Amino acid sequence: MKWRNWALPAAPLAVVLLAATGCTSTPDARPEPTDASSASRAPSASRAPSASVARVCAKPAAGPAKAPAGAVTVDPAVVGDLAKKTESSPPNTTFWLRPGKHRLVPEQYAQVIPKKGNTYLGAPGAVLDGGKANQYAFGGEATDVTIRYLTVQHFVAPHDEGVVNNGSNDGWVIEHATIQKNSGAGMMAGARQKIRANCLRDNGQYGINAYKDGDSIRDLVVEDNEIVGNNTDDWERKKPGCGCTGGAKFWAVNGADIRGNWVHDNRGTGLWADQNNNDFLFEDNVLEANDGAALMYETSYNAVIRNNTVRRNNWVESRKLAERGDNFPYATVYVSESGGEPRIKARTDKIEIYRNVLENNWNGITLWENSNRFCNSPANTSTGYCTLLVKDTKRCAKPAIATAPLYDDCRWKTQRVDIHDNRFLLDTSVVKCKAECGRMAVLSNYGTYPDWSPYKAKRVAEAITHKQHNRWHDNVYRGPWNFTAVDTDQKLDSGQWQGTPYRQDAGSTFAPRAGG
Repeated sequence: MKWRNWALPAAPLAVVLLAATGCTSTPDARPEPTDASSASRAPSASRAPSASVARVCAKPAAGPAKAPAGAVTVDPAVVGDLAKKTESSPPNTTFWLRPGKHRLVPEQYAQVIPKKGNTYLGAPGAVLDGGKANQYAFGGEATDVTIRYLTVQHFVAPHDEGVVNNGSNDGWVIEHATIQKNSGAGMMAGARQKIRANCLRDNGQYGINAYKDGDSIRDLVVEDNEIVGNNTDDWERKKPGCGCTGGAKFWAVNGADIRGNWVHDNRGTGLWADQNNNDFLFEDNVLEANDGAALMYETSYNAVIRNNTVRRNNWVESRKLAERGDNFPYATVYVSESGGEPRIKARTDKIEIYRNVLENNWNGITLWENSNRFCNSPANTSTGYCTLLVKDTKRCAKPAIATAPLYDDCRWKTQRVDIHDNRFLLDTSVVKCKAECGRMAVLSNYGTYPDWSPYKAKRVAEAITHKQHNRWHDNVYRGPWNFTAVDTDQKLDSGQWQGTPYRQDAGSTFAPRAGG
């Protein structure tokens, strides 16, 4: 039996990648890049409802051709004009950037420091260019800033930092912008931030990094964006196991609507919610051709995942691991130490996964819980972080936890996951794989570490499989699907999966030869 002792890192943004131990891609392993026309159609085999696709990058919306009344005009011919005029103007000023390439003073920390309520509007062709010299485009501490119709490119933010809203300030609105070809993240996020109809492409680490000191991000909206080609700096090669790559990353966000986005061709995970997130809605997104998982929900709580089209993800990372002989069911939708928790306020008290179409991905949905990972365990290297249910972390430390009830509040538990009314479609001639790419799974590892852990042996594996109300039902399967339960040694066909003792997928239909 093989398993992974996955753990969070010492710092919040340097997390261990759950989907792979490395994600350097090879050209022949990647799906062909998708274009806007192909992604705008639901897969023909699925008969799925048409999904809204944000084809933003190919045809971005144009900003105002003339300065709005009362706006301050910014001249691209004057280096540093935007920063200077921002500094000399009062709060709530609107700035209109003329067509052309705007530059800051070529110094590392030169940046625009907005004031509360400022608005920045780009004319058609307006570009703010960091010239590979400036780290940040928009920083400072101001709230309620708006940026629209502006291209922001060639800034060199450090690892885990962002170019736009570098301070993760609250109430920002970023719409119809193109944020591209920067190092680090294209943008950071704060509370009440609205990120709409943007092209977030080819950034060195993430398109969006939703992280803020104090874990105070609430009510985040990410809607109708195209998030494509991020992690150009291939951080998993530079820092193996860092878990610091992909289209968008969310850390300790309470309340987020992620809807209508086209998330594709990112080198890593598409969308990743990691560590004490709660109350997420993932709806009407198209997630395709990402190197790793399309969606990961990790050490988090209460989410709705519905009406998404998910196709051709996870080919690069999982094929590489399978070729190494790794038999873990690395998933396209990965629920790791996450579950429904009625004691934490949200729009649902479950993780509900329904009415999605998953077509020609490498594997389907895996529910996983690491027996060794709990608050104050050495296997959880995110020191200082505990579950949302424990205020006094001392109760989860040695020796107190050694006598605690087995399934107490010191664990992030994969529980109350309801997977129903989805379509799972697999054609192995398209994915070019055998049985290793058509798996559903609910499993854990044998607890072994630390020596004082009360979660040793097969207890957690039995609980996640049989006792924590994780349920598949009323789904449609087309293709050669197989199933894993308890641990990686359990390989089940559909009859065994539906039978005693697992009793999964009641009301579901299976056509093993269809598409395969």
